[in-house]
Amino acid sequence: MLTWEDSFAIARELRSQHPEIELEQISLEMIYRWVVDLDEFFDDRELVNDEILAAIYQEWLEEAYS
Repeated sequence: MLTWEDSFAIARELRSQHPEIELEQISLEMIYRWVVDLDEFFDDRELVNDEILAAIYQEWLEEAYS
């Protein structure tokens, strides 16, 4: 089960589901849509903010270039 607090786990899941995506072209809105569509995601959609989405993006970026 994933929640908004699981930015690293979410980033890893998004990376595995979207390996072809160029990270520089991802918007926060795209991240939001992909996260809420994850089967493992169970959290209130209203709790998200740009800071949380940016943290997911940052984790994804670091994971991709490490």
